[in-house]
Amino acid sequence: MTSRLLVLTRTADYRHDSIPAAVAAVRDLSRHPVEHTEDPAALEGDLDDCAAVVFLSTSGEVLTPAGRTRLAAYVDGGGGFVGVHAAACTEYGWPYYGDLLGARFARHPDLQPGRVLVEDGDHPATRHLPGVWEFTDEWYDFRSNPRSGARVLLRADETSYTGGGMGADHPLAWCRDQAGGRVFYTALGHTAEAYDDPAFREHLRGGIAWAAAR
Repeated sequence: MTSRLLVLTRTADYRHDSIPAAVAAVRDLSRHPVEHTEDPAALEGDLDDCAAVVFLSTSGEVLTPAGRTRLAAYVDGGGGFVGVHAAACTEYGWPYYGDLLGARFARHPDLQPGRVLVEDGDHPATRHLPGVWEFTDEWYDFRSNPRSGARVLLRADETSYTGGGMGADHPLAWCRDQAGGRVFYTALGHTAEAYDDPAFREHLRGGIAWAAAR
């Protein structure tokens, strides 16, 4: 059986205009067939044939109780999970999800250029990047720092933009193990233009491939 990449873009809160461009980019980048859905029932069925489940700029409460149970069993049983950008603004009412992702969104300053610092260049999502990467995004702040439970890959240089709220240690992308599964998250990807950026596309491709490599 060919493994699929299940991509959920359901939004119950803010909806990003970049979602169509993001889905198109994932289709281009994935080596697995992509099933894109906005239907929470898609997470209630058998996920064992999924290479990874991707929450792509989801927001709010997007899963049913049955979907929550199924997703937790899938990841804990060895599945891959990828969160992109507003995936950190998702499922605030489900404690497991916060632990799975590693941190939850708190706030962001205005969209603006800034600098991304590569903390760990020995990962498929970062090995192509320069040590300092100029990018434009929303520079998400998080309610807690994920570092204690995750391998931080990228962090923000808050001196390069205005309105940062986490200080010198401001993770932007990380990966972690969740029981038997793998989790990758990147806070980047607010704009549609990001999904045409070769460096960001490779960052996304590498993160998905890592999470899907059981």
